[in-house]
Amino acid sequence: IQIYSGDDGLTYPFMEKGACGVVSVASHLVGDQIQSMITHFQQGDRQAALAISDKLSPLYEVLFITSNPVPLKYALRERGFQVGGVRLPLVDVTDDEKDKVLSVLSSLSLENVVSVNESRREDS
Repeated sequence: IQIYSGDDGLTYPFMEKGACGVVSVASHLVGDQIQSMITHFQQGDRQAALAISDKLSPLYEVLFITSNPVPLKYALRERGFQVGGVRLPLVDVTDDEKDKVLSVLSSLSLENVVSVNESRREDS
C-alpha cells in the first residue's frame, strides 16, 4: 500500500514516515518545486527536500486561510489563469485575505505567468 499526504504542509514529515507523495493543493502553483522536493527526498537529499518544504510553508498556510479552493482560485487568477470564481456557499476572498495571498505570492516570486508568456509571444 502506498501512502500519500493529503496536506501539503505535512508532505515532508509524512515522507519521513514512509509516505511516497502528496495529493496537493499547492502544486497548482508550485508543482515543479513540490516534485523537486519529493525527488530530492527519494534520492536521499533530505536537506534539500526540507529546504524546499520550508520555503513553501507560507504558501501551504495561506492557501488555507479560508475554505479551499477560495485562496487557490484567487492566486491562480492573480497569476493570469482564467479559473473563474467560486460557487455558493463559498464566497470570494476578503481584501485582507487578498493581501495575505499576494504577499506570499510576491515573496515566492510567483509572477503573473500568463502575462509573461503572452508578452513573449508578442515579441516573437
